[in-house]
Amino acid sequence: MKGLNRAEVCDRNFSEFVEAWDGPVHAAPAADAPVLPGATLTAADFLHLFESQLISRHLDLMARVLRVQNKVFYTIGSSGHEGNAMVARLTRHTDPAFLHYRSGGFMAERFRKLPGMDPIMDSALSFAASKDDPASGGRHKVWGSKPLWVLPQTSTIASHLPKALGTAIAIGQARRIGHALPIPEDSIAICSFGDASANHATAQTAFNAAAWTAHQSLPAPVLFVCEDNGIGISVKTPAGWIAERFRAMHGLDYFFADGLDLAAGYGQVAAAVEHCRRTRRPTFLHLKTTRIMGHAGTDFEIEWRPIEELVRVEASDPLLRSAEIALMSGLMSKTGVLELYESIRTRCFAAAEEADRRPKLATLDEVMAPLAPCHADIVHREATRNDYAEARLKAFGGEAKLPEKQPPRHLAIQINQALHDLFAKYPEALLFGEDVAQKGGVYTVTKGLHKAFGPARVFNTLLDETMILGLAQGYANLGMLPLPEIQYLAYFHNACDQIRGEACSLQFFSNGQYRNPMVVRIAGLGYQRGFGGHFHNDNSVTALRDIPGLVLGCPSRGDDAVMMLRTMMALARVDGRVCAFLEPIATYMTKDLYEPGDGLWLTEYPAPDRAIPLGEGKVYGEGDDLVVFTFGNGVPMSLKAARRIEAETGWKVRVVDLRWLLPLNEAFLREQAAAAKRILVVDEGRRSAGVGEGILTALVEGGFGATPLARVCGADTYTPLAGAAFLVLPAEEDIMAAARGLA
Repeated sequence: MKGLNRAEVCDRNFSEFVEAWDGPVHAAPAADAPVLPGATLTAADFLHLFESQLISRHLDLMARVLRVQNKVFYTIGSSGHEGNAMVARLTRHTDPAFLHYRSGGFMAERFRKLPGMDPIMDSALSFAASKDDPASGGRHKVWGSKPLWVLPQTSTIASHLPKALGTAIAIGQARRIGHALPIPEDSIAICSFGDASANHATAQTAFNAAAWTAHQSLPAPVLFVCEDNGIGISVKTPAGWIAERFRAMHGLDYFFADGLDLAAGYGQVAAAVEHCRRTRRPTFLHLKTTRIMGHAGTDFEIEWRPIEELVRVEASDPLLRSAEIALMSGLMSKTGVLELYESIRTRCFAAAEEADRRPKLATLDEVMAPLAPCHADIVHREATRNDYAEARLKAFGGEAKLPEKQPPRHLAIQINQALHDLFAKYPEALLFGEDVAQKGGVYTVTKGLHKAFGPARVFNTLLDETMILGLAQGYANLGMLPLPEIQYLAYFHNACDQIRGEACSLQFFSNGQYRNPMVVRIAGLGYQRGFGGHFHNDNSVTALRDIPGLVLGCPSRGDDAVMMLRTMMALARVDGRVCAFLEPIATYMTKDLYEPGDGLWLTEYPAPDRAIPLGEGKVYGEGDDLVVFTFGNGVPMSLKAARRIEAETGWKVRVVDLRWLLPLNEAFLREQAAAAKRILVVDEGRRSAGVGEGILTALVEGGFGATPLARVCGADTYTPLAGAAFLVLPAEEDIMAAARGLA
């Protein structure tokens, strides 16, 4: 049998096992009686679970056969993990589930929760990358279902654990803020992953945060299901590692269940589920599984794994034990088991052939349709909606204290006022992060919010950016409007995948059925004096700019910040968009523009019926002799340089503040460049992969390559401490020199 395909071996093993079985047979139990003496699993439950296991297995076998015919495009299977069907049977379809890729049994069983659903056809459409796939619309093979509360994802290395925990925490948080949940209040969140993934830093983040939460007696009903098959691709997990690592972990309640034996494992799984739902505590279910047929169809285990070991693993196939239970219990005959096995094979192949005939995504527009929805008119109406006057008066303490009635203020105060305003407008809004509550943030930007709106809506988190963004996704999943704060741009890079791989991908991989509305506030960029170094003067926005679907905005002054925040909140609420609001720290407290005491960088607070649409920039001046494109700290710096350039050359200079960095409004760029005699790009980011590259590319592709062009930007280096920081960042004198070069 060494030369055979191991999938064929496993398939043949099942039939041969059933045909050769000659064990004792009990009297067939009633439907509500134990399937075997001493078991908690009833006969009716067993029959459903057995069928779900067989569906999962034959989907795997079908995929291996039809992949070589180019009819199926995914072969990472669930074989050996079919016992996870028990978790699905013992939970509800309204318990949000975040699943890893070996969840065929779970999905087949959860499909039973609602009438009229077909686990075989729906799965086949996903395997075939059909446009009719109800989970992702043909964008990826994912386990997912909107009606079944399985959120589609491509998480493979534990990146889904933080958002699963965030969703569990959000269940209780909703009650504390009076938010109506879309699921029952006693729901739990389910999160499955493998034993190898449990070692990943992102998984450890979630486990630590779960324990940290439980330590404070905060409800966090998450069921972590570690499906332990003892191997990750080809790297074996040391024997006993998962049990010893998690059994005694403070704040995480450990349960073990045998996922290879339905009769033995069912009661164990039931105990874990009941404990999680009743206690509202993080629960770790260690589910024993195995992995047969390799990691995927391309994993030829026979080339690197001893045949004796493969045979031992294949002998532990949970379907063999389930067949034994079916026969021993008297519920099924040998003929009945084999007929069921073959009938499901027939259904799976028929569904796959039908799925292959269904349409595929055929155009770029079809592929990208759910990625970045933008209903501009509706968003603008929402951003300028002003029907919460009473809540505003309460938030600000009366008519005379409304921010629009105050004198001009600097950027930090105006952002603070905008946050108070938005919290009055959106009772489902939450603000959280490091030091944002009583302290009001390290720059006092969130000062007073905790007092005004209470600890249920404004609160500190543990110092873990990955978990901050995981929490944000959890709150968003359940209909709240999170505003997480990342204390410094440099800290975002630690947690980037929670936005890149998770939050921004959800609409894409769910075909627009699920969304993660949020506005992430990030303090960053350079030019801070007296408090510097790389971690507080990070000028690299590259990691943000190439995230598909993300909205990235960067204000340079207070009134713009207010109106951009309103639009971002509206984008999140209306279109489910993930928005990043990059706040230039160095201009937080800036009051003057040209001369000390001129107060020209203070702004009045815009009335609540004003907002800046996505992509709309701001233009200073009307000159065409030199047009300067910039953003953030570059705006006041360019305005100062422009006045000197005009005095020195007699030119008329126009400074264009982009405000929105992703997506870049290329039509606006071309419009502003149309009459320009010279173009200068001032980008405070690094030379490589900065915003400036995007601006210049858009201009050259727009036909402005013949116009004299220049770029002033930061150096490709980390930012040093103290005065040396200003050697690596663009300066006013650099702008002057570039302008002279264009002359």
